[in-house]
Amino acid sequence: MNRISYIILIFGFFFLVSACKPNKKEQKETTTVSIDSLLQLRYTKLLAYPLDSVGFPRNYNLKTKKVRKVPSKDWTSGFFPGNLWHLYLLTNNSEYMKKAKAWTVFMEKEKLNGGTHDMGFKIFSSFGEGLKVAPNAHYEQVIIDAANTLSSRFNKNVGSLRSWDFNRDTWEFPVIIDNMMNLELLFEATKISGDSTYHKIAVSHANTALENHFREDGSSYHVVVYDTITGNTKDKVTHQGYNANSAWARGQAWGIYGYTMCYRYTKDIKYLEQAKVSASFYLNHPNLRSDGIPYWDFDDPAIPNAVRDVSAATVIASAFYELNNYVNDPKYLAYADKVLNNLQTEEYILNASINAPFILKHSTGNWPKNDEMDEPIVYGDYYFLEALLRKKKG
Repeated sequence: MNRISYIILIFGFFFLVSACKPNKKEQKETTTVSIDSLLQLRYTKLLAYPLDSVGFPRNYNLKTKKVRKVPSKDWTSGFFPGNLWHLYLLTNNSEYMKKAKAWTVFMEKEKLNGGTHDMGFKIFSSFGEGLKVAPNAHYEQVIIDAANTLSSRFNKNVGSLRSWDFNRDTWEFPVIIDNMMNLELLFEATKISGDSTYHKIAVSHANTALENHFREDGSSYHVVVYDTITGNTKDKVTHQGYNANSAWARGQAWGIYGYTMCYRYTKDIKYLEQAKVSASFYLNHPNLRSDGIPYWDFDDPAIPNAVRDVSAATVIASAFYELNNYVNDPKYLAYADKVLNNLQTEEYILNASINAPFILKHSTGNWPKNDEMDEPIVYGDYYFLEALLRKKKG
């Protein structure tokens, strides 16, 4: 082979290699398509999950490869029907609505379960979301009935709804920050019925928590224990955080979301201000991970080797999309967008081969009990889908 032919051959080889190698734009488009396809596949896992009136999917254990099923009385039961309602709105596929209706039916008996404060989580995440999609008198009545049941846990001296009934020998009247999330049911019951009783109870609870649940830096305690006679606080402790004075990540999320929601219904500026102060604590905390997904507790000494909690991130991302509508602060949108972008990667989306009705991994349920550690959990998916809908709505 002469020198000229050799040079031409080498040039042709490099030209062929360059032509076959995708440019950065093409690589990005390929990745995007892949992730979108993976998400759609994960969605269909929820649709395909068989109906079970006594077995709502709560979490998936990646080690045992088993779905943990719970009855409707479990506080997480309403999220799975809610996920299906969300997916109908995201996909416009009527099959999701059919499945959502079927699962929602199984939740109705909980409207009379007065042994729990989690009426909003259970009934509003199922019937409430269904009411947005398919308005009907029956769903409205279920919400009113549930609000009546929840109202029975209100103590006028304390000015709050009782959270838990266990541990009575230690906690006379416990109220957890999570309970803020159940107030939406009461606000909506007043809108539906015209009876202001529910609204007034919700406002009283929000005001009491505002006074006693927050530290000066904007972080929140998990559990505040009250005296039922005087209404005074007796103790401020934790049940799921690292310790009584730590900042349990999902607890911070419940507070931010809860007071943003309360502002929506009341337009009371003090609720908006609390949401902003708590958001500032969260966003500016030195232990917040760069991808926006927090460690399960900001004060875990194991950081940076502590487990993450995707559910806390999705709750806050969803809350920030709403909060941005009231204050138009770019940092809220920036955080929410970052969380959704980072969650929509293989780092956080479950592998296609996993046959379970969940979307995201790396949520943490109850660290002190070593329960649901770094796993897919149903409410992490719920607020992720809600955040996607809120972002889409703008």
